[in-house]
Amino acid sequence: MIDDLYSRKVLSLAANMPRIGRLPAPHGTAEKVAKLCGSRVVVDVAVEEGRVVDFAQDVKACALGQASAAVLGANVIGASLPELELARDQFKAMLKAGGSPPDGRFSDLSMLALVKDYPARHASTLLAFEAVTEAVRQATTRTSPAGAA
Repeated sequence: MIDDLYSRKVLSLAANMPRIGRLPAPHGTAEKVAKLCGSRVVVDVAVEEGRVVDFAQDVKACALGQASAAVLGANVIGASLPELELARDQFKAMLKAGGSPPDGRFSDLSMLALVKDYPARHASTLLAFEAVTEAVRQATTRTSPAGAA
C-alpha cells in the first residue's frame, strides 16, 4: 500500500535534509520541476578538478522527493559527473523498470524501491538527481580548459 512508501526512515530523511539553501557563488545551478505535482528542486554546485566540492539545494517537494534529495545531499561531496549520471540512471531504472538500486555512495536510494509501483511519484523522486547532473555538467563545462574563454 501507499503507506509503505512513507517508512520511518523515508520520513526521517525528509525531515532532516542536509545542505539546504543556496550557494553564494555557484559554478553551476539547475532547477527542475515535476509538472504533475509541482515539486521543485534548485541545486547549486561548486566543482573543482571534476568533483563536487560544495553543494546546496532548495527543495519544495513531497516526502519522497525530499528523501531522495537528502540522500543526495549527504553523499554528493566528492562525486564526479560520471558517478552522478550513473546514480541517476540506476535510480531511474530502479523506479521505472524495477532495476537494481544505485550502488556505492548512493545505495541508500534502495529504500525508495517501492516508488516503482507509483508512476505519478517518479518525477518528484528523481528531481534532485536530474538537477545535480545538469548543474555539474554546466559547472564542468564552464571550468574546463576547453570551455574557458
